[in-house]
Amino acid sequence: ETANLAKLEPVPGKPLPLPQNAQHLLNRFKQERRVLKVNSTRIKTTIDEQLQLKINSIVKRYNNRYRANGINNIAALVLNARTGEVASYVGNIYQPEDPSLESHVDMIKAPRSPGSTLKPFLYASLLNDGFILPTTLVPDIPTQISGYAPQNYDLGYDGAIGADKALSRSLNVPAVRTLQQYKYQRFYDKLKRMGISTLNQPADHYGLSLILGGSEVTMWDLANTYMGMVRTLNHFNSYQGLYNAADFDQASYIKKTKPTEPILEKSSFLDQGAIWATFNAMEELMRPGDEGLWQQFSSSQRISWKTGTSFGFRDAWAVGLTPDYVVCVWVGNADGEGRPGLIGVEAAAPVMFDIFRQLPNGKWFETPKTKLKTLKICKQSGYKVGENCPDVVDELVPFGGEKTAICPYHKIVHLDKTGKYRVNDNCEEVANMQQKSFFILPPSMEYYYKVKNADYKSLPPFKLGCDINASTAAMELIYPKNGATIYIPLEIDGTRGKVVLNAAHRNPRTKIYWHIDNEYIATTTNFHQLAVSPSAGRHKLTLVDENGERLEQYFTVLDKERKGN
Repeated sequence: ETANLAKLEPVPGKPLPLPQNAQHLLNRFKQERRVLKVNSTRIKTTIDEQLQLKINSIVKRYNNRYRANGINNIAALVLNARTGEVASYVGNIYQPEDPSLESHVDMIKAPRSPGSTLKPFLYASLLNDGFILPTTLVPDIPTQISGYAPQNYDLGYDGAIGADKALSRSLNVPAVRTLQQYKYQRFYDKLKRMGISTLNQPADHYGLSLILGGSEVTMWDLANTYMGMVRTLNHFNSYQGLYNAADFDQASYIKKTKPTEPILEKSSFLDQGAIWATFNAMEELMRPGDEGLWQQFSSSQRISWKTGTSFGFRDAWAVGLTPDYVVCVWVGNADGEGRPGLIGVEAAAPVMFDIFRQLPNGKWFETPKTKLKTLKICKQSGYKVGENCPDVVDELVPFGGEKTAICPYHKIVHLDKTGKYRVNDNCEEVANMQQKSFFILPPSMEYYYKVKNADYKSLPPFKLGCDINASTAAMELIYPKNGATIYIPLEIDGTRGKVVLNAAHRNPRTKIYWHIDNEYIATTTNFHQLAVSPSAGRHKLTLVDENGERLEQYFTVLDKERKGN
């Protein structure tokens, strides 16, 4: 009878193909098996199978859409910040039947330009080390540093902008200027200690371009460094005021048999107050598409996030975080080919937000009140309040904020009885003067700031007969800066090209008379820009306005042909 029943069983067909839902992770394990000291060929991973399948589906859907634009590869990594484990690992699309797509390349391990994704690390470092407060105004003006001239993505300038808004808008000029203030060597060292392992050249090799994608990082390092910040903030109440150095350990993709023992220290790379303020600034980014209205829906998830786009549109990044998860997405071509539209917020961010929709919506970060201090802040400048600041607010700031400067922009100005003119004791009796606090930016910052801020009030002009005090200079050269060395390229026909000199005046309608080497060149009004073609060598540039205020600076023009001989 048993034999007859056996005959009725269907004959087995050919073996079904093995599931290949995490092929890149399998390949990684094969490569790292010896380092991980795993003897068995059978391992239990930390991967959430259902989440992995969902993210594979999301990646495939976006890949089908992006390939129409010649964008062939996507990678996604999800880390569980509570456990320090990898929840999902999608190193690339998986289409081995088409070798031209290079889907075998694990983009989670591949060094790529990070674009702007390192900016939050700088912002947190500036807060941590007492260089700025969260809303401190930072300059956003045309900038040239030793021949390096960063530009914002929209090619515009705000004049001055709060540091938190500069981060949420990912402005390049404020990032470069604050890195110059912080010193790129110090930032380079901090990145290496936090876990960025691909900085193989000396700090001087990268210079200030380090903050704008001038180095290479892997998605693995980037996501793990953000996870270290999340875990540090999550544990602010766990160790009696101490920090756990193991919070910055790399995530594990193999199930551990026992938890990692904490390594307690008095300080960390970044304190919890600086991390908390950084995540607050990162939450303010405008989300793409329908996500832009997320705050109107109670079910929406709070996410701190940052995008990045590399030079030449070769890499699009998005990294997002909550207390529970870090999600990192890269979109591009494995061979490095750039494509129009390959921009972080447009290509990578939608993928990242789709992944977050697959994750449970947990509680937001608890405010680390024991790691913050209440300071009185100048509402307009974001600095510690000075004696002349009219509007004061109390704000919770990182401990490093105590070391920051007081407001340099609010100053007492003496006016006549009408309030229309500035005066001094050379032209007005002290009894007839009135004092008023003015918010006074340097001319170059004011020039751009008042375009974006209609409520900005420029200083009134001096009353006739008053000697102008040099401390309230009305003019400033935007370009070139004093002592600058510039190169003027030749035109197509071989003639020497021109350089555009740019100045700012508190009253743009004031005439400025331009002189080079004591020779009158031209007069400008309203728009103080002048195209000139000076000869090679050192020159003295003199500006005199119609009120007699004088500004002298020097610049040098390179002669490339002579330099090459």
